[in-house]
Amino acid sequence: MRIGDAAAAAGTTPRALRFYEQRGLLPPPARSATGQREYGPTEVALVRAIRALLSLGLTVEDLRSRAHRLPLLTGDEPPPCDSAGDSGPETFGPVVDRRLAALDAEIAHLTALRDNLARARRPSPGPTAADPPPSPSPT
Repeated sequence: MRIGDAAAAAGTTPRALRFYEQRGLLPPPARSATGQREYGPTEVALVRAIRALLSLGLTVEDLRSRAHRLPLLTGDEPPPCDSAGDSGPETFGPVVDRRLAALDAEIAHLTALRDNLARARRPSPGPTAADPPPSPSPT
C-alpha cells in the first residue's frame, strides 16, 4: 500500500511516516518502479507500536536508542517493557526507567514553579478586626 493508505491504517499522517523513517524508527520501505514508498502490514504494525510508545511519554530519541528492538513490540500482545529477562542494556527497561526519572524531575520542577506562583499571587493580608490599631508615630 502507498504511504497515504499506510498512514491512514496506522492512524497517522504520511509526514509522520517519513519522519519516523528519517529518525531511524522505521526502516526504509520498499519502492515501486516509480519510486513511491510501499508499505505492508508489518510496517503498519510497527508504526502503531511507535505511536503507542510515544503516547506513553517516551520520546523519539528514547525509541531511536532501541529502534532495532521495536519490531518485537508489534505482536498482538506486546511484552511489558521490563519483563523478566528484559533488563539488559539492549532492552527497553533502562529507557523506561530514564524517562520515568526525567518525568518525575519535570513534575517536581513544575510543582515548585506552580507553588511559587501561587504564593506570589496571594494578596498580602491587610489589617483585620482582631489586629491592634497601629500605634501613633512620634512626631
